Amino acid sequence: MSSGEPSTRRSDSPDPSSHATNIYDTAEAESEWLDDEDDDDMDFQPTTDDSEDAEFFDPTEDAEAEVHGKFPFAHNSSLFLSEEAKMEAIDADDGLSGVEIEFSMDDHDNAEEDGNETETGPGTGNVPSTAQPFTTRPPPTARIQVTQSQILRLIGNAGLRHLFTTHRRHASGNPAIDEEDDVDDGYGGMSSRRTRRATKASARYPPIPSEEGKRLMGNGTFGENEYYEDKLRKRKDRLATRLMYRELGVHADSPQRVNKLVSQGLIPSSNADTIVHYNARCYSGQFSDDGNFFFACAQDFKVRMYDTSNPYDWKYYKTALYPSGQWTITDASLSPDNKFLAYSSIRSIVCLAPTDPTLSADAPTLLDFSDTGYRSRRNPFGGGHSHFGIWSIRFSGDGREVVAGTSDSSVYVYDIEAKKSILRIAGHTDDVNAVCFGDNTSPHILYSGSDDTLIKVWDRRSMGDSREAGVFMGHTEGLTYVDSKGDGRYVLSNGKDQTMKLWDLRKMMSTEKASKQNPARYSTGFDYRFMAFSEGDYEPHPHDCSLVTFRGHRVLKTLIRCHFSPPGSTGSRYVYSGSEDGIVYIYNMNATLAGKIDVNKATHHSRPKDPNYYTAQYEMRSNRDPNAWKTCVRDASWHPNAPVVAATSWNGWGMSTGTCTIHSWNDGADDDEGEPKMGIRVNQRLEEDESLYDNTRTGRRTSQFRSRLRGRGVRAADDDDDE
Repeated sequence: MSSGEPSTRRSDSPDPSSHATNIYDTAEAESEWLDDEDDDDMDFQPTTDDSEDAEFFDPTEDAEAEVHGKFPFAHNSSLFLSEEAKMEAIDADDGLSGVEIEFSMDDHDNAEEDGNETETGPGTGNVPSTAQPFTTRPPPTARIQVTQSQILRLIGNAGLRHLFTTHRRHASGNPAIDEEDDVDDGYGGMSSRRTRRATKASARYPPIPSEEGKRLMGNGTFGENEYYEDKLRKRKDRLATRLMYRELGVHADSPQRVNKLVSQGLIPSSNADTIVHYNARCYSGQFSDDGNFFFACAQDFKVRMYDTSNPYDWKYYKTALYPSGQWTITDASLSPDNKFLAYSSIRSIVCLAPTDPTLSADAPTLLDFSDTGYRSRRNPFGGGHSHFGIWSIRFSGDGREVVAGTSDSSVYVYDIEAKKSILRIAGHTDDVNAVCFGDNTSPHILYSGSDDTLIKVWDRRSMGDSREAGVFMGHTEGLTYVDSKGDGRYVLSNGKDQTMKLWDLRKMMSTEKASKQNPARYSTGFDYRFMAFSEGDYEPHPHDCSLVTFRGHRVLKTLIRCHFSPPGSTGSRYVYSGSEDGIVYIYNMNATLAGKIDVNKATHHSRPKDPNYYTAQYEMRSNRDPNAWKTCVRDASWHPNAPVVAATSWNGWGMSTGTCTIHSWNDGADDDEGEPKMGIRVNQRLEEDESLYDNTRTGRRTSQFRSRLRGRGVRAADDDDDE
């Protein structure tokens, strides 16, 4: 096209029955359009009476009648259309078609600047020679010329903007586009959706640090506070400084407080003292309340027990077996007197084994939770709902009962002496993944966390109507774990919405209020096993009644657990959780991060590849190498009397094996000066296993350690040696 010829541009409009030829300067029009492209609809200003276009855009009825009198095709264009054009107009009324507006542009002719705007009426002959004929254009008597300002204002009108948006939704086949979204139709009619200025994902979460958490830390409920804080350099007293203050009698008026400050600051490091390797994934592991006992549950249906009376020198105790288990051992709980261990699988049977090493655990006592004691002709053996699995179990404070959360959306309470379930609470609408008692000394208050996103509080003294005493509402996805502080007041939970929350029993939601809410309304149906969770997907719960929200860890792939730190070794200063990224996250009560224990880094490539152990990698569906080393910390336990954390994980090549890593406080040192050295690798019986060092990545230290093992005559133990 030569420079002297006019250019023709078409833009979409919602009404195909009206067309206009408009002569204007394209450069000026493009400049004005781009300058105004970010203007909102509310910025549209109607023309004033002094404008030469006032009559054209006069909103009054007289002006509207005059416009239709001058341009009858604007009111009923079907009078001048062919049959084909009429059908297009009918389709447009149904939202099935768009409109094409023809612009005739002349670079050297600017009607608005020269004031030469003319109207082409009937018989005037004022038809611009540059105008190209349009297929279904009105007769020459109805042709007009409008300025670029009029066109831009017309398109910017709120009413036409709404029509453009509606037309774009129908044309794109996506009726889900919000009509209230900002739309930028662009220069020349190229419509595109303008992205709404969304707030940052982090702004949707509660602020960090949490004001409520700071208050809890300040009143002494969770640990002690510093006497002096270096606000200028943000320094904290090291252990040597604290010990010096204690020896000098500084703050002698409260020696217990000084001791608590010393102990609560000893957070274990990432460097592992010992790496216990298992040939199956580890699902849970916990210290006893007195710290003298530790157990680890693995997917091979075995529970290994260890003597941890010296937390820095563990000794293998015994192994208990779950006969005819399904998939894995899901949970285990130790009786308050440490004499019995209860452990479950995805069945209605709980095994009860003695911890005494002189007693065999090959034939544990079977507790059938489906047996409610009700017998009838149809059910002479007293069985109940037998087709369910157990996800979580806990011993009561007196050791007489075991509570269980099950896959049939229920909570069961089993009486060990009566050998039957004495209570079944069908109080949830989805799997109950976690249960616990609210008070260590009382069996009356129960907590249950479910995939229906709710934590329910049950008071067994007032359950005549089988209703909960209250509800904790605030998670938007299912619960993976619930832990009680043991004081009958504070509760901690982990959720698939990637948050951990602290709750106060005094602030729970009433049953009446909770019954009016639909918890599924705030859930996205996110599958934590195979999907990643984006912060942009998170929406705060409008009825969140939690005190503090902790975030940063990743609750993916499995039911990852969280806990309060023990009062003895930390003063209950922290809460901590495992994570899918192979790290134990430790938080202050104000939701700030107190420390990390990087299990993945401590165990990376800590055993050689063995094709006999890697027949079922977990991440076969992922884009990453399924045989890569991967760590997912499922559970962690803080020793009640020492700065030691034991983390049980899915760990290894393809995440097909497991580990229990022992981490202690070492003041940031990379290694210990004494023996044994840090990072020692042992099998499930705590025996030094030479085969675990057959890896060229371990380097010179591996060769030295293997030589030392040979000198001691240590053999590589096999998993079948478990008793």
